[in-house]
Amino acid sequence: MKIVHVISSVDPAQGGPQAGCVRLAAAQSALGHDVHIISYGGSDIRERACRSARDVPHIAKVHWHLLADPDRIERLLGLKASKMMRALLSDASFVHIHGVWEPILKNAAGIARRNDVSYCVTPHGMLDVWSMQQKPMKKRAALFLGYRKMLNRAEFIQALNTDEAELLEPLRLTAPRLIIPNGVFVEEFTALPAKGFFAERIPQLADKRVVLFLSRLHPKKGLDILAQAFAIIAKSHPDVDLAVAGPDGGARDSFVSLVHRLGISERVHLTGPLYATDKLRALVDANCFCLPSRQEGFSVAITEALACGLPVVISSGCHFPEVGTAQAGTVVSLDPTEVASALAGILDNPASASSMGQNGKRLVRENYTWPRVAELTIQGYNSTDNRSIRRVAGSGMLLPAADH
Repeated sequence: MKIVHVISSVDPAQGGPQAGCVRLAAAQSALGHDVHIISYGGSDIRERACRSARDVPHIAKVHWHLLADPDRIERLLGLKASKMMRALLSDASFVHIHGVWEPILKNAAGIARRNDVSYCVTPHGMLDVWSMQQKPMKKRAALFLGYRKMLNRAEFIQALNTDEAELLEPLRLTAPRLIIPNGVFVEEFTALPAKGFFAERIPQLADKRVVLFLSRLHPKKGLDILAQAFAIIAKSHPDVDLAVAGPDGGARDSFVSLVHRLGISERVHLTGPLYATDKLRALVDANCFCLPSRQEGFSVAITEALACGLPVVISSGCHFPEVGTAQAGTVVSLDPTEVASALAGILDNPASASSMGQNGKRLVRENYTWPRVAELTIQGYNSTDNRSIRRVAGSGMLLPAADH
């Protein structure tokens, strides 16, 4: 099967959608399929993407088709991308579109339809209620101008969890929803690196325990909530510091200002983005992972933290209730006091934290692996009656489209 993934950027600084797309493509390649990725990615982005993906199993089997970074006209019209896609999609078996609000994605859907090639769309959380409330007029206009058609004509919309599938309801889309989560490659977590990363990178942390935030520094990620929560526990836990790792997504300056106002600047350390081995070293070296996000599709960072045996504190907006069910961490509201209490509960109970870590490893290895995810997507691609209610083996399940 020739599978073509289309995403607006492969820059790892853009977060989970890029990581999910690249790893799914690699896992499908391992199953023997001819897998391609079409995206924008100039020299700087290409370098970051290659560095981030260098240790992903089977990535060498994936065919990359990267255009130069788009100028204003290309970003609006996607003409160069369309030229490439017309050639590559003409004999494709299936097209997998990642994201929603970019012309390259809408054009990919149109080219696929004209070539009678089926496609699906993975919104990566971009269509849930919280996301639709951000620039709502612009998004309503975009739906009217062709993006609703892109979504409705899809063979299915891949939701990453049950919550995301249900949060699509207000849009009343006609395409079915297939629930398939993200995953990990177990082999990436079999021989984990030794501890010592933070002491090496930030000498002040040599004798400290570390709460780790690892994600884009974006307003939706709840950095303001995290800062307030850490300020609550900082005095009672003098041996604990906060490490914040990730590229700036628009919230760095406001976070730094808040940390200064809270008087915890000396206890908060920004590392910048961490990829590949450095990311694993940070996860292994931390004592707790925290992501009090306002909205997530299915966080790759949470899954990787669990795979490293790290207890997690996450918000209900991460849509990962299985963390609480499996006792792999604590799921909290966006109240800083509640986040602080959950962090203290882990930091003050080493035996419980260790048990959570083992539970997290088991949760991921039994339910969230890329080979299994790849199999489920292939089953979805091969389905011939995607307009009916039907269950796909394992955790993939098609839900009925909204009635009109």
